[in-house]
Amino acid sequence: MSETSNDIKIIERFDELRKKIFVELDKVIVGQSQATELLLTSMLCGGHCLLMGVPGLAKTLMISTLARVMELSFSRIQFTPDLMPGDITGTDVIEEDRSTGRREFRFVRGPVFANIVLADEINRTPPKTQAALLQAMQEHHVTAGGTTHELPKPFFVLATQNPIEQEGTYPLPEAQLDRFMFMVKVDYPSLEEERKIISVTTSRDVQDVSPVISAGDIVELQGVLRRIPVSEHVVNYAVKLVRATRPADETAPQFIRDYLSWGAGPRAGQYLVLAAKARALLAGRYAVDCDDIRSAAAAVLRHRLMMNFSGEAEGLNTDAIIQMLVKDTPEPGPEDY
Repeated sequence: MSETSNDIKIIERFDELRKKIFVELDKVIVGQSQATELLLTSMLCGGHCLLMGVPGLAKTLMISTLARVMELSFSRIQFTPDLMPGDITGTDVIEEDRSTGRREFRFVRGPVFANIVLADEINRTPPKTQAALLQAMQEHHVTAGGTTHELPKPFFVLATQNPIEQEGTYPLPEAQLDRFMFMVKVDYPSLEEERKIISVTTSRDVQDVSPVISAGDIVELQGVLRRIPVSEHVVNYAVKLVRATRPADETAPQFIRDYLSWGAGPRAGQYLVLAAKARALLAGRYAVDCDDIRSAAAAVLRHRLMMNFSGEAEGLNTDAIIQMLVKDTPEPGPEDY
C-alpha cells in the first residue's frame, strides 16, 4: 500500500474519532467549542498553547478532560514566585545502595514528564523558572547532570494567564511568547451556556468521559499532517499575511505602520500553514485553502504583534489589527509569483 493511500485511510478513520472526541468533551465542557478546537488543532500540529481568560471559565477542566479523552498522561503545575526550575524538570538526588554502601546520583523526574502539562498562571513565576519550561517545550528533552532525558511523545504545554490581575507577575518576553503556537482567548459563556453550566455543576449527576484516541494515534496523525500537500498559492498567502504585519516591510498597509512597532517572524508563517493543514484534517478534507489560513490568523498572530503608543492611544488591540489586516490583504495574484 502506498504512503498516500495509507494516509487517506488514517484521515478517514480520524474523521470518526474526531466526532467521538467532541461528543465526550461535550459531556463535561459547556460551550467553548472554538477554544477546544484550537487546542486540538495545536496538538495535531505538535504546538503549544497559551490560554488567556478570567478565573472560573473552566480552562483547567477543559485541559484535563481533553487529556482523559485522548488517554494521555496529565500533569498540572501551579506557578508561584518561589517555584524553582528543578520543581518542574526534576533533580538529581543522592541514593545509597544498601548492599554495597556506594552512593550515586539518581534523577527524579519532575511534573514536566507528561504528555500534557498544564502550566497554570505561568506569568506568576520568575524568568529563570519560566525559561526551564520553555526550553523543554522547544527541545522536548531535559538535561540534568550532563544526562539528557527525553520527554514523552506526544508532548504539549498548555499554559494559562490571568489577564486581570497583573500585580506581582512576570510577563513572558516576546521571544518566549513566540514559542507558543496559539494564544487562545477563553471568553465568557453565552446566556444559555451559563444557565446550563450552573444547572449541571450544581446537580448530583457527574458525567464521566471515555478515552477515544491514544498517544500513538496522535503521533501518527502528526506525521500525516506534515505530509498533507499545500499549494504554492496558499503558502504565498500565509507569507504575504505575515510580512504585512512588519511596519518596515514595503507591503505593510498604512495602519500597520501607524499602530505597530513590531510584527511577526517566520515562525508565524510556519504555524499558519500547519494550523491550516490541521483545520482541513479536522474537517475531513485533503485540500488546504486560504480560508484555513484566515481562520487561524488571530490565534497565531495576536501574541506576535507589538502595539505602539499610537495604537494604544486609539484604544486598539492586536485582534482589531489582525481583523483589519485579513480584510485588507488579498490573496496572491500572478504578480506575486
